[in-house]
Amino acid sequence: MMGNLDEIKYQEAVKRVKRIKGFYSHAAVYVVINIILLIVNTQNSTEGFFHWKNFVTAMFWGIGLVAHGFSVFVPTMILGKNWEDKKIKELMEKEKNNKWE
Repeated sequence: MMGNLDEIKYQEAVKRVKRIKGFYSHAAVYVVINIILLIVNTQNSTEGFFHWKNFVTAMFWGIGLVAHGFSVFVPTMILGKNWEDKKIKELMEKEKNNKWE
């Protein structure tokens, strides 16, 4: 039973690391692409660097990036780090009880 719980915890940790890695990859692509877009738009623009059109993509994509960050980091901050462990144990206990009924 304990080995099974350890495996479940390990798999949950792997999923969490993948989600965090996905967010960091998303953030890196956001920075690189928006720098390129800013350079291209500034060179092709007659309005200058600080014109609002140069920042539209960064703004809307930034909203998506913030939402992605919230989905990755906020549940742990709100619910606590031990919440996942407690929930896993609770669900395993329910599953164990259902098998015997």
